[in-house]
Amino acid sequence: MFEGIALPLLGGFLIALGILNIRGNLSSIHWYQRQRITQETARPYGKWMGSGSVVIGGGLILGGVLAWTKWSLACPYVAIAAIAVGIGLMVYAQVRYNKGLF
Repeated sequence: MFEGIALPLLGGFLIALGILNIRGNLSSIHWYQRQRITQETARPYGKWMGSGSVVIGGGLILGGVLAWTKWSLACPYVAIAAIAVGIGLMVYAQVRYNKGLF
């Protein structure tokens, strides 16, 4: 029951942050994670990081919706798969544009 409410709320928040990152506002990303980002790479970096947030948020919303249906057993699998793909996109952005994870 809790998953059906909390997951979509968290997912909506992550989608909103992802859209801000895609539009070029990188202030929601910790300064240490973006210290080697130049003006030329800020836009693509934001798109990749934002896309990762949107994928995670979408998966959490879908998992929360599934928690209310007869497919409630699929909820954790959908959420975990979305989190893995989203983190993969974010790690790619960090390695490509920030020259490493830290």
